[in-house]
Amino acid sequence: MIIFVLFVISLFTFLFTRCARSQHRPPLPPGPKPLPLIGSIITMLQNKPTFRWIHKMMDEMSTKILCIRLGNTHVIAVSDPKIAREFLKEKDELFSSRPNCMSGYLTSGGYLTTVLVPASDQHWKKMKKTLATEFLSLTRHKWLKSKRDEEADNLLRYIYNQCEINSMVTGGVMNVRTIVQQYSSNTIRKLVFGSRYFGKGSPDGGPGKEEIEHVDSLMINLSYLYAFCVTDYFPFLRWITDFDGHERIMRNAVCTARKHQDRLIDERIQQWKDGIRTKEEDLLDIFINLKNSNLTTHQIKAQIHEIMLAAFDNPSNGIEWAIAEMINQPRIFDRALFELDSVVGKDRLVQESDIPNLNYIKACVKEAFRLHPVAPFNLPHVATVDTTVAGYFIPKGSHVLLSRIGLGRNPDVWDDPLTFNPDRHMTDGNEVALTDHNLQMLSFSTGRRGCSGVLLGSTMTVMLLARMVQGFTWELPPNEPQVDLKENLQDLMKAKPLFALVKPRLSHHLYPIC
Repeated sequence: MIIFVLFVISLFTFLFTRCARSQHRPPLPPGPKPLPLIGSIITMLQNKPTFRWIHKMMDEMSTKILCIRLGNTHVIAVSDPKIAREFLKEKDELFSSRPNCMSGYLTSGGYLTTVLVPASDQHWKKMKKTLATEFLSLTRHKWLKSKRDEEADNLLRYIYNQCEINSMVTGGVMNVRTIVQQYSSNTIRKLVFGSRYFGKGSPDGGPGKEEIEHVDSLMINLSYLYAFCVTDYFPFLRWITDFDGHERIMRNAVCTARKHQDRLIDERIQQWKDGIRTKEEDLLDIFINLKNSNLTTHQIKAQIHEIMLAAFDNPSNGIEWAIAEMINQPRIFDRALFELDSVVGKDRLVQESDIPNLNYIKACVKEAFRLHPVAPFNLPHVATVDTTVAGYFIPKGSHVLLSRIGLGRNPDVWDDPLTFNPDRHMTDGNEVALTDHNLQMLSFSTGRRGCSGVLLGSTMTVMLLARMVQGFTWELPPNEPQVDLKENLQDLMKAKPLFALVKPRLSHHLYPIC
């Protein structure tokens, strides 16, 4: 009886305290009314893809911050730069963690990496510092320049060979998506493994079956990472069933990608042990020989996989969209060509050293990032305590998502936001930067969880566009009036791969020949 009475008193005290606190705290951000226990999970499942449902609700409710409860998790979506800055700048320390979820756990090999690891993990702090000082520093960037140059030359070689196969006079119709994805994936493989191919590649210089399989698996992995999986909000279901099939798809994608990567890592580690390899030549060598890091083989493999995921999709997606928009607006192409011919000329190929003087090329890249971001949201940030942002209560454990679409296409910030207009980024006397720390758009994240690879990602993307525009003309295929700019329903990629008529525009001797 005494135990029962104590239980009733404790329960009453808990409910009274909770009620009192709720009366004095600010309201949650606006959002759909949740059902008891399960929240809005049923409505979410009825409105796939989830990111379009979220943005539709924000439009219908005329709000720049939205709260959706999924199970016991509050998902907070933000499309206003001022509110975004409060989350990631003013209160960055409170939102520097990541969700503990199935997709993040599988992708990171059990949280052995950097980007996807919850902030409370000491491994995250150690690896973040290691990446910044040993892998993504300015010194290391310069050290790897020859490898990036090699892939920039290989890009021209491949496109030029395709023109030669078709007709050097009339040009050839090419799949631009294949070209940009090949460059991006080749470059990061070259930097990490010292080779652009896992196998022999294709006879025409393009990707072989191993590279195609690898890129496809990385794309699937990225598509399902933090993809509103039901078991992330109801973890007990993982012990019963793979409710929406996400776990099976994720496991297969990670396994396929790492099948190619891990083999090379094992071989390289053995080469160092046997004394066959004695000189550091790429990032994998640096990983293996890190002093005082105590990295295990599993940690190296997981971190390499995360680097591969982080490096290739943003440049390839952005430049496919940029070329598509520029084909539809020839004046933009003409201005980009004028800048390249003025700064570089037609007697040599554009180099990384020219990038500071290519403001309009960078403006085209930045505009592609603004209007056509690689993903609808940034990676989620998790609230580590109860707090208040923009006058709203943000409960501990909330998942905060900054909308790349909402920020980049915000009509309160950008004039005519749905029009591709690089001129909006051109300011007198100032160099164009691809980052925006005011969060009026989100190309590379900021704060404690900001992207450490801004320099590498910016260099790869600008060089990709500069080499493609300088080296070739890109026109509509015969009998096509304009490029179709529709987005894919399930993501933000172009609904159909871009095909363009391509012709060389420089002297024959400037093109790298096999």
